[in-house]
Amino acid sequence: MNSLFLQGFMECTLKLMYTTMTLKNILFLFVFIIYSAVFSNNERYRLIITDDPARTITIGWDQVSGQNPIVYYDSKDHGKSYKKYKFSKTVDRVVISKGMNNNFVKLNDLLPNTAYYFIIKDSEGFSKRYWFRTAPDKNSPMTFISGGDSRNNREPRKNANLLVSKIKPTAVFFGGDMTARSSDAQCVEWFNDWQLTIANDGRMFPVLPTRGNHEDSNKTVYDLFDTPSKEVFYAITFGKDLYTIYTLNSEISAGGNQSKWLQERLMKDASIWKSAQYHKPMRPHQKNKKEGNDVYNNWATLFYKYHMDLVYESDSHVVKTTYPIKPCSGGESCEEGFERDDTTGIVFVGEGCWGAPIRPADDNKIWTRNSGSFNQFKWVTVSTSEIVLKTIMVDNADKVAENSNDEKPGILPSGISIWKPSHGETVVIKK
Repeated sequence: MNSLFLQGFMECTLKLMYTTMTLKNILFLFVFIIYSAVFSNNERYRLIITDDPARTITIGWDQVSGQNPIVYYDSKDHGKSYKKYKFSKTVDRVVISKGMNNNFVKLNDLLPNTAYYFIIKDSEGFSKRYWFRTAPDKNSPMTFISGGDSRNNREPRKNANLLVSKIKPTAVFFGGDMTARSSDAQCVEWFNDWQLTIANDGRMFPVLPTRGNHEDSNKTVYDLFDTPSKEVFYAITFGKDLYTIYTLNSEISAGGNQSKWLQERLMKDASIWKSAQYHKPMRPHQKNKKEGNDVYNNWATLFYKYHMDLVYESDSHVVKTTYPIKPCSGGESCEEGFERDDTTGIVFVGEGCWGAPIRPADDNKIWTRNSGSFNQFKWVTVSTSEIVLKTIMVDNADKVAENSNDEKPGILPSGISIWKPSHGETVVIKK
């Protein structure tokens, strides 16, 4: 009798366990179906400036699944109620590249210095709500982050990305070498990490990308960022005429069509301030790096003739700032084709360190202001009267506070780590 009782008890227990597991599976399946029906399967978002930053923006993402995505947007935040958004735009360009289904939508006729909220709706549901702020169309102060060479040291790369979301710049100038081999897996991973640049409230910050030597072709950059030029050289002006940034391509000939375009564009440029960004430096501060004679021979004189103020370089995986310098052809004060000129010279900064392997800064010049070796990027504030530049050390990103969305340009969040070299932490450029 005891044996029959035990057998019955065990059968009841097993049936109850089976029923419980079945109910859990059904519940899980129900939740999965509901989730899938609500949330679209797009990710790896990016915001790119390809035109007037006060009135246009390009939104890019990886459309993993789902069909017919549409961006719904408005200057009012409607959360996930996509039907309430005043404007909508279908996809302008789709390209399969680097393991991603890259979709791009360019929004036009936006209002300057205005917050815009958006969601992406497709056949499977809708994304989270994100937002961005267009740049001012007046010559009010703006802040920028410049750096490059993120490669595949993910910890410092993610730290630098996180600081973007906390500093909240007008835009990011990225100097190339996103990954080590430009493989599909590495590019997907890079964009996964780039999501750390999105603030906790969903605010995104636009990037102006440059091609580095570890990007395997111009097409890679064009297909991942929908740059305004397939050859990845272009110019963007911020404000009415406050600041023009020239993105150049050191991985193709610096002469020919590129130098011709550069000269023609510079001749017409009446901006108060001008900068250039490109990957390989003219005069590296790392002794194992080759001299950048092609870019020096084609661009240095143009930069000086047309009053370039600040140049961002990458590639060497070191830190450097120079005194204002100009091209020269000889004399005691001339080293490697440059000499110091505090009145009309150009400041060069760089050279990488967004996560790439750090190298020794062992090739200083007489016109080098300071150099070092650590993970960093440049933080730049541009106003009508001056450019102020500091070097931000990124390794303590998790301890840095977050700026408010209404913080005035030129203010860094508390806890930030600023490089304090022998000649001072701040570089000021005045006309």
